[in-house]
Amino acid sequence: MPERRKANGWGIFGLASLVALLLLAAVHCARAHDHARPALDSWYPTLRSPAGSPCCDGPAVDAVHLSDVDWESNAGRYRVRIDGQWIDVPPGAVLDVPNRDGRTLVWPGWSDGKRSVRCFMPGAMT
Repeated sequence: MPERRKANGWGIFGLASLVALLLLAAVHCARAHDHARPALDSWYPTLRSPAGSPCCDGPAVDAVHLSDVDWESNAGRYRVRIDGQWIDVPPGAVLDVPNRDGRTLVWPGWSDGKRSVRCFMPGAMT
């Protein structure tokens, strides 16, 4: 009779998936804050949407810095490109406080199975 191994629920694939997930979370967090400017670390968590929801709500909802080619403004409305997809920014997601970071920031999320924008802060187009 062949020897049976006791299943521990992880296996090699599960362990590799866990390591990949942790690395992805670490990379995502690194994008959100500028380690060269640690004074801003306390500023990010204070940002709130006009509805009062926190923009920066832990590492799963950190800001992404956008380059100038990944956002645009037309007639007071904004669009951002996240993961190659253009998304309209709802007016209620646009922050109206001074941008101390200087770069365009977007806090992406999901709504009804589609990419959405939780908060958006325009930068200076150059």
